[in-house]
Amino acid sequence: METTIQRSPGMGATIKDGLTTFRVWAPNAEKVFVIGDFNDWNRTDFELEHEEAGYWSGVTDLAKPRQEYKYLIHYQGQELERNDPYAFEVTNSNGNSIIRDLDFDWEGDDFVMPPWNTLVIYELHVGTFNRKDPGKVGTFADVIEKLPYLADLGINCIELLPVAEFAGGISWGYNPAHPFAIEQDYGGPEGLASLVREAHKHGIAIIMDVVYNHFGPSDVDLWQFDGWSENGKGGIYFYNDHRSQTPWGDTRPDYGRQEVRQYLRDNALMWIEKYHCDGLRLDATSYIRFEGGGLGEDVAIEEGNQMMREINTELQEKYPHVLTIAEDLKGHPFITDPVSAGGVGYGSQWDMHFVHPVREVLTDTHDDSRDIQKIVDALTYSYSGDVFRRIIYTESHDEVANGKARVPEEIQPGDAESGFAKKRAILGLVLVLTAPGIPMIFQGQEFIEDEYFQDTEPLDWDKYNKHRGIFRLVSDLVKLRTGASPGTDGLRGQDIEIIHFNPETKILAYSRTAMEQPVMVILNFSAVDHLDYMIGIDDGLDWKLRVNTVWKGYDDHFSDLEVSEPEIEEQMTDQRALSGKFNIPAYAALIHTL
Repeated sequence: METTIQRSPGMGATIKDGLTTFRVWAPNAEKVFVIGDFNDWNRTDFELEHEEAGYWSGVTDLAKPRQEYKYLIHYQGQELERNDPYAFEVTNSNGNSIIRDLDFDWEGDDFVMPPWNTLVIYELHVGTFNRKDPGKVGTFADVIEKLPYLADLGINCIELLPVAEFAGGISWGYNPAHPFAIEQDYGGPEGLASLVREAHKHGIAIIMDVVYNHFGPSDVDLWQFDGWSENGKGGIYFYNDHRSQTPWGDTRPDYGRQEVRQYLRDNALMWIEKYHCDGLRLDATSYIRFEGGGLGEDVAIEEGNQMMREINTELQEKYPHVLTIAEDLKGHPFITDPVSAGGVGYGSQWDMHFVHPVREVLTDTHDDSRDIQKIVDALTYSYSGDVFRRIIYTESHDEVANGKARVPEEIQPGDAESGFAKKRAILGLVLVLTAPGIPMIFQGQEFIEDEYFQDTEPLDWDKYNKHRGIFRLVSDLVKLRTGASPGTDGLRGQDIEIIHFNPETKILAYSRTAMEQPVMVILNFSAVDHLDYMIGIDDGLDWKLRVNTVWKGYDDHFSDLEVSEPEIEEQMTDQRALSGKFNIPAYAALIHTL
């Protein structure tokens, strides 16, 4: 059945002109066969030929799309059945590989991600976001159903928790068993492609969360893939010494092997080229670059940095609009510094200097001890000389799980729908959506979801119906941030100026300046209403109120205090000759434009 016809390049099962070429890396194998539906799973019928550097390949005209197969690897008297590391689809995490291409009908999709300074990211988990059947996880189709809702909210980018095939059907996704395959319970390859295509039609980009710091640890056919290993470890795809250890399993990839770095590079490109994704978020990158994740005195893994530099460099050269994001959480500019300057070259990184202090201030139970200097520090931090090199947020899948709750629940445990909890949680959202950086919100945050995140529990959409006013408020904020509402270029610029800072009254005001469209934000971090409060303003600026977050139109339980445009007086405040006189309700944020 083996022919002399030219074999296709590339790894895995490659279909071209009615022929299927199989290629696999198994440097310690003595023989390699392909078994599958096309040869009745005959264990000796289709033997691959040995190529250079431990690769094996063969071509056949019998293997057809949608047929199942595996590699049969001979090693020291063992016959090892292994799934294809490059399989685009598997029957399930413990099943068989499926022959297929990814030739989807993209219906002319030519979407380009919006400029990074206009992005508002919405992080969601496919399995819980719009899960309607208690007996089944949510699917890509269920997310598609909610795209009009997300467009109405105003977000222009979705970040998906990992969707690579994982063990079982219920998971956060950070246990990838088959990195190139798409979770079948979510809808498989067609489901993902449909979601990306339809999101693009709504003007929404897709960022894919990927896990390169470990694999599995369960249902991982990469483990001792060709039979060889040392020290009882994972074999060719993994470190075989102490460096294999991670908090999630003994399965850290061996970044020192060029073939493993190539495997991860190929995976990164797959999401962009095959699925039209617009960016990648790499999970726990500190465990790629440090043996212990960068905690305390730790040993660097320089070859992990090399792998990330290779991925970032290639993506930036080929696809300059693609955004790569590191979840490093060590506060190192090195992560987003350009490769040419010795950095790792990420487009942006999740910012520990924002989320932790902001949540601390919001959840402090006493106004007197609320330290708004921490807010100032969070607002003015940046990486690598560019404020958009950081992702800013108060809720993410990590921040609302593992013993931590949603912000309103942390503020007032057991009474997350109280006025105090809602108003202070909204202050956090205002900071996220008006501070320098790329803002991100987590599913349900826009309607004050208060349950901690569990992969077994669906998002509570009844709260959306209950808190439509809060949704309207968040939508108003998002549209100011993206520019869908005009006159707000300042929110998309590099600059911020702290106008007013009063640790006693807990009033903070700052301006986002850009060209002729500055935006002024005033926040009250106390339970006290302030009448005729004086804040210094520049001559010639006629500020108009755009958003009052405690307006009763957003929530019947919000403030009755009348809020309007400031009265201007010739009085020195904040080292300015003119002062604006403002009414500032308790726990309110007031946003002004010209």
